[in-house]
Amino acid sequence: MSTLYMVATPIGNLEDITMRALNVLKSVDVIACEDTRHTSLLLSRYDIKKRTIACHAHNEEASSKGIIALLDQGQSVAYCSDAGTPGISDPGARLCENVRAAGHDIVPIPGASAVITLLSAAGNVGKTFTFEGFLSPKKGRRTKRLSELISRGETFVFYESPFRIVKTLKEIEELMPSARISMGRELTKAFEEIKVDNISNIIKLLESRDSIKGEFAVAVTPQVVDEDDNTEED
Repeated sequence: MSTLYMVATPIGNLEDITMRALNVLKSVDVIACEDTRHTSLLLSRYDIKKRTIACHAHNEEASSKGIIALLDQGQSVAYCSDAGTPGISDPGARLCENVRAAGHDIVPIPGASAVITLLSAAGNVGKTFTFEGFLSPKKGRRTKRLSELISRGETFVFYESPFRIVKTLKEIEELMPSARISMGRELTKAFEEIKVDNISNIIKLLESRDSIKGEFAVAVTPQVVDEDDNTEED
């Protein structure tokens, strides 16, 4: 039966691909990609030769129709965003909606995700968290959303570019000076950096550098959570 596979791909280190993902990429008829040039690096690394088509944020609706047509013909399709899990701050959600509405099966192939990678090394951030993805580039909207996230009193995680990371952290510091920051830069790549400290020290660290490079995942925790305090009393 024709199936759409949503395939999680490495966020940096190409060795993080799963065996199941490789088997799916080798077995499908077509691979749809957020960026065919980017995915071709992964396919080349594992000597996978398949037809690729583009399906990104700007053509997802139109591309969905082409993918559904392939599925209608009995072909199987894998979808890969540039890095990590499709549909999580990446294209793919609209494709899933359209393919499901057309009556075809969708199978997730789990794997890397920057938010989970960061939290696994962050330490004690509490039992719950909010994943925000990318904050608005507009200061008013960004500040309003940060205030809402902070008011929840639980960890939240966002992605940020090297060009705005210090500015965004300073806005958070104004709203919550006691914040504990778990910062992941270039996760799983050659120059991976993970720092956990209070927000003022993280800002000083970044400001001390001549230049800031790499993509960031940041977890903001109101305070270090003591899990022993979360047990229910009779």
